[in-house]
Amino acid sequence: MSAAPAYGEDKGGSAGPGEPEYGHDPASGGIFSSDYKRHDDLKEMLDTNKDSLKLEAMKRIVAMIARGKNASDLFPAVVKNVACKNIEVKKLVYVYLVRYAEEQQDLALLSISTFQRGLKDPNQLIRASALRVLSSIRVPIIVPIMMLAIKEAASDMSPYVRKTAAHAIPKLYSLDSDQKDQLIEVIEKLLADKTTLVAGSVVMAFEEVCPERIDLIHKNYRKLCNLLIDVEEWGQVVIISMLTRYARTQFLSPTQNESLLEENPEKAFYGSEEDEAKGPGSEEAATTALPARKPYVMDPDHRLLLRNTKPLLQSRSAAVVMAVAQLYFHLAPKAEVGVIAKALVRLLRSHSEVQYVVLQNVATMSIKRRGMFEPYLKSFYIRSTDPTQIKILKLEVLTNLASETNIPTVLREFQTYIRSMDKDFVAATIQAIGRCATNIGRVRDTCLNGLVQLLSNRDELVVAESVVVIKKLLQMQPAQHGEIIKHLAKLTDSIQVPMARASILWLIGEYCEHVPKIAPDVLRKMAKSFTAEEDIVKLQVINLAAKLYLTNSKQTKLLTQYVLSLAKYDQNYDIRDRARFTRQLIVPSEQGGALSRHAKKLFLAPKPAPVLESSFKDRDHFQLGSLSHLLNAKATGYQELPDWPEEAPDPSVRNVEVPEWTKCSNREKRKEKEKPFYSDSEGESGPTESADSDPESESASDSKSSSESGSGESSSESDSEDQEEEKGRSSESEQSEEEGGKRKMKKRKKVTEAQGDASSSDEGSDSSSSSSESERTSETEEEQVEPASWRKKTPSSSTPTVTPPSVQPVSPPTIVSTSLATDLEGLTLTDSPLVPSLLSPGSGAGRQELLHRVAGEGLAVDYTFSRQPFSGDPHMVSVHIHFSNSSDTPIKGLHVGTPKLPAGISIQEFPEIESLAPGESTTAVMGINFCDSTQAANFQLCTQTRQFYVSIQPPVGELMAPVFMSENEFKKEQGKLTGMSEITEKLTLPDGCRSDHIVVQKVTTVANLGRVPCGASDEYRFAGRTLTSGSLVLLTLDARPTGAAQLTVNSEKMVIGTMLVKDVVQALTQ
Repeated sequence: MSAAPAYGEDKGGSAGPGEPEYGHDPASGGIFSSDYKRHDDLKEMLDTNKDSLKLEAMKRIVAMIARGKNASDLFPAVVKNVACKNIEVKKLVYVYLVRYAEEQQDLALLSISTFQRGLKDPNQLIRASALRVLSSIRVPIIVPIMMLAIKEAASDMSPYVRKTAAHAIPKLYSLDSDQKDQLIEVIEKLLADKTTLVAGSVVMAFEEVCPERIDLIHKNYRKLCNLLIDVEEWGQVVIISMLTRYARTQFLSPTQNESLLEENPEKAFYGSEEDEAKGPGSEEAATTALPARKPYVMDPDHRLLLRNTKPLLQSRSAAVVMAVAQLYFHLAPKAEVGVIAKALVRLLRSHSEVQYVVLQNVATMSIKRRGMFEPYLKSFYIRSTDPTQIKILKLEVLTNLASETNIPTVLREFQTYIRSMDKDFVAATIQAIGRCATNIGRVRDTCLNGLVQLLSNRDELVVAESVVVIKKLLQMQPAQHGEIIKHLAKLTDSIQVPMARASILWLIGEYCEHVPKIAPDVLRKMAKSFTAEEDIVKLQVINLAAKLYLTNSKQTKLLTQYVLSLAKYDQNYDIRDRARFTRQLIVPSEQGGALSRHAKKLFLAPKPAPVLESSFKDRDHFQLGSLSHLLNAKATGYQELPDWPEEAPDPSVRNVEVPEWTKCSNREKRKEKEKPFYSDSEGESGPTESADSDPESESASDSKSSSESGSGESSSESDSEDQEEEKGRSSESEQSEEEGGKRKMKKRKKVTEAQGDASSSDEGSDSSSSSSESERTSETEEEQVEPASWRKKTPSSSTPTVTPPSVQPVSPPTIVSTSLATDLEGLTLTDSPLVPSLLSPGSGAGRQELLHRVAGEGLAVDYTFSRQPFSGDPHMVSVHIHFSNSSDTPIKGLHVGTPKLPAGISIQEFPEIESLAPGESTTAVMGINFCDSTQAANFQLCTQTRQFYVSIQPPVGELMAPVFMSENEFKKEQGKLTGMSEITEKLTLPDGCRSDHIVVQKVTTVANLGRVPCGASDEYRFAGRTLTSGSLVLLTLDARPTGAAQLTVNSEKMVIGTMLVKDVVQALTQ
């Protein structure tokens, strides 16, 4: 028999349930019908004794089902072959029965005995298929048979059959919920299964049947965490979702005591007067006792979950990555949540459906955790091929990520988007500009000017949306923008969009005192077209009439009465009611109530400025990644994310009893293998280890599990340890930490004396350091407890590999670059290595105090901006640090400690100053990359005994370097930087500030700019580039002999331009 399709299969088999079928009766023209003997050949093949024909027939039937064709009329012929001895035929029969057993329940019931025999078949696939068919027959009468079959399958030798049993549990529960208690027993048994094939399915059954029975998870928690990496993707999503809710009920919130965590380092560094009175020995004791005072200690099981889910961020499945991301967002300490950002950004390269879901979640995350997505800002730029809903979501994320540092880049992007042909997207962009202006005050004027320019756009929708946003922005500073309100009033003739017209009328009515001449005329025009206006516009016309009547009744009394009369007979009852109410309120009458006396207060009361908030602000109360979060509404079956407990439940419920004969041998092996690891690690945290996991939990790590997870971080807990074993190990590790700390202090002294190789200075650490700078950094980590996000090491290539001898005060010091010093070290004829000399301060800038001598216990520190190129990195600002010792004792080991730096800012430290004698002064130079922002760089100045927190905040003029160009080049570049990139300010120069010399001196003192030659005598031009991004900053001062002047700054960096204008105006007008 050939494999060709039957005659009636392709043509007659496709009739749907709602379509008429012709030709069943031979007398009705059956000769032209394909349905007369439909499937007869397949039925004949199924009735033969040859297994090859049966197999061929079943293949064709299953192929029909796969193509979506109806094969239900073959059910009697197929079900007879359940007892066939050929395994291949039997498999396909079960595939067919699973599809149609629910529809043909009566016929399926006749074969129950055959299915029961199939449950005992030696082939695991047949046993699983029989159970699947049995659970698909939705008849209450066979519930006892199904229950018995599920219980037997749960004890089956094959994990595939046990997995099928787990799938059958929810089916039986939906058929008869009274079986819940028996099903819970089966679930408890399957939860103890150690195979990865079963784990996901049984957790799904647990979620469907008894999600409230958290006690079933306790004993299996650690096993599920360890199996997670090997479970199939569908199971990983289910297990992660369940473990997220479990962790919220069993562990303490890692963010509950962050304020206390931030206070602890200061207490440790500065101490109290009592601690100082106790003497130097008390400092070591305080440092050792500090971990015991930590208010939050992460549970080792909490750390186990975070550690084992982290590798899944690299999964190929978007659902798994999203599940891990929501777990970290809801459970991880703030310092560790950032690891999910890169994985989520990777998903944005996927299909648009995946992008939509990911961006919905990123938009919610970026409101609370903006910092973790800021490095990936460009990944959210909009492509022309993106669908509209993706564009709007990316726009939402960009607006959430906008800050004072990156706002110029974001606004430049928005300028491009406004030219798009997608009108919905353009409207959303204009709203986003309004939100940026509201959130970041420095660019409010710039955004407002840009939106006013859009009012001349040819597209009416763009103009209308701009008007609505301008109205909201003007409410914040109405007094300063009378000109804009006048400009908007002129647009009432051309704009036809109702919302925009209503916004203009509201603005004119609310601020009618700013436009006393224009407002009555606008009301006159609107009264003429009143009957043709939309309802929303009519309501605002009535409001405008009432406000003008109260403030300027002479001109508008008759107009107001005319408008109210028109509104009195309007078709819309809202407008009729508003007109009657307004008339009684503003027009005093004999029977008028007390309200008419307060009409002015009612209509002209100051209104609060609107708050432009993200539509995703309150979505985080839904669990991320859920359908409810996507829809912003509670979906059926959604389970609320539990709140963190006030007190941690007993962690011992998760301990698993280990048989005695295995416990002893395992413990001995672990002690042999892991003891040196615990004594040497000293609780050093890995790249994503948070500072709030205590040394006890870190020292009790399992090196094997951490290497398997591939995350490169210290683990916190072995999988099957009991409580006593944990306590014993933690006490051992504490002792070894104390000994290790003493050894390190001794070694530090030896190294600084001998100037030996830094790689041998830290035997106890896991990774040996390659420079004396990294040695200092690791040692300061022992002395202080700080959040891990503050720790930032300088690259080893930029720090000298030699410890310099004590710096003597040199006058004048020679300028030698660090890299040159190391290159020449081998050529020096002296015994001591060549030391990079410390630079002298620049003459242009005045000194500013960094540390007062009283606060510094005799150490006074000042700094100046030298305006000289920094030798280590041209993008860094060169800062000269001046030290002077006014105490009676020498100050030793002056160096920069752990910096607390905002994103993007970096520091290149000065070489350590070994000793500063009493009465001596010295100067060091360090480089700071401020990333084109005026944010302060916070770091520590450390001596051998104390640490001082200091902060350097640059004036905006020090963030640039001078550029020398011709007049033509200046004009050409200035022409490119117009619109939102241009800031203009008018000022009056005092009499003492009108000569060329004084003007140039004052401008160059404020900003590090170079003068550009200019043909006009009353015009001054200056140019420079920002150090980090190299963006041009062009400054023009047009001064008149009368003293009137206009200052213009052109720059892509709008925030820098705005701040520079303010500084220069202040300097010139003083």
